[in-house]
Amino acid sequence: AITMVDPEGALVSIDPTMPTNSPNLFSVRRNTSMTPEPFKQTPFTYLCRAFRINELKTEVTNRLAMLEKRVELEGLKVVEIEKCKNDLKKLRDEMTSRGGGRSMIQIRDVPSYPKYTLSQETIEALKKPTFDVWHWEHNEMLSCLEYMYHDLGLVKEFNMNPITLKRWLLGIQENYRSNPFHNFRHCFCVSQMMYGMINLCNLPEKMTLTDMGILMTAAVCHDLDHPGYNNTYQINARTELAVRYNDISPLENHHCAVAFQILSLPECNIFANVELEAYKQIRQAIITLILATDMARHGEILDSFKHKVDSFDFTNEEHVTCLKMVLIKCCDISNEVRPTEVAEPWVDCLLEEYFMQSDREKTEGLPVAPFMDRDKVTKPTAQIGFIKFVLIPMFETVMKLFPQIEEIMVQPLRDSRDHYEELKQIDDAMTEVGHLFSLNITLSFRVGVNSILNSRQLRK
Repeated sequence: AITMVDPEGALVSIDPTMPTNSPNLFSVRRNTSMTPEPFKQTPFTYLCRAFRINELKTEVTNRLAMLEKRVELEGLKVVEIEKCKNDLKKLRDEMTSRGGGRSMIQIRDVPSYPKYTLSQETIEALKKPTFDVWHWEHNEMLSCLEYMYHDLGLVKEFNMNPITLKRWLLGIQENYRSNPFHNFRHCFCVSQMMYGMINLCNLPEKMTLTDMGILMTAAVCHDLDHPGYNNTYQINARTELAVRYNDISPLENHHCAVAFQILSLPECNIFANVELEAYKQIRQAIITLILATDMARHGEILDSFKHKVDSFDFTNEEHVTCLKMVLIKCCDISNEVRPTEVAEPWVDCLLEEYFMQSDREKTEGLPVAPFMDRDKVTKPTAQIGFIKFVLIPMFETVMKLFPQIEEIMVQPLRDSRDHYEELKQIDDAMTEVGHLFSLNITLSFRVGVNSILNSRQLRK
């Protein structure tokens, strides 16, 4: 083992950065008192030349410096990426907790869902209100929606790029949240019912293909990015959506905004090949229909349609617009038109979402609607009034214009009303039995106590 010293006797570090071989360097044997002797250059110089030590040293030094720089830069990137992720998560959590909409739309880069070949049985079932929406995965529902656009001639009418249609549908699916009720399956449910009504009522013979495109697209987009808390909550909690839209249909306005955010992306714009003026009219018509799904406007819209239905004119633009508004309303709340085994799970989903909201309202000290309070509502009480006073009157009014819907749509509503009234009678009877049972126990207890007291009195 040796050490290197300079002429002043100071130690010189032996490492890749040491100076080149020089007569000014001396070697000292470790733990000896020998006088330093000049280090012989010949062997060291020979070794340096033989192994190209200086070149290797320079290369290693440069590479180390470069790696250190890269580590520093990558470290900064990681820090920034993590910071960005944390900021986004914080923002998303804040928006969700406030019941507001997300600030950024979600879009997949490429269509990745497989192409399904629909059987003839499925194609026929898609046209009927009896279609069971619970048996399908998301990719299958996307393929069914894609088929509807092709089958109605909308792809050809609007000169849509089929890949753009796929990408648009993917963008739609990814911007429905995983709520118990207001989710992508509900979107598909409403769209499938619209497709069924278009076929059942022979609408292509009475209205234009542009009207068909407006009806279908509004149905697909009508609940985009629904946060799971209704307009009443948005307004009472003064959420960002309520503030942004001045308490006027905040959710429906948000659904429209997200729909056209997606359509504004070139890769998702299914109306890219439509002339500007025609696109403006389509956009306005879709907005009108989505805004019509606000149940606060139900009475106003239905009354308007009732005044027109007896002398309805398919050449009158105002009449047709009013009909389209009623049609999307029918489809939006049409679950009870379906068979009981298909409709009833939707009631459970809706009540779950209602209870989630009412629990939050209680926590935040906000007003709670009785029909959303888990302590006050039951499945029969939730459905009977809605079916009797909202669904049946609206569908019976539409039936005046399209008598063919009575058997397949109106009658199931009447049957559903009867079903829930029977359930309510059973619930009431069980409640009465429970009261009587409690009363009997109370009376028996009192009789027993009185007997004991009387016997003690006799003894005295």
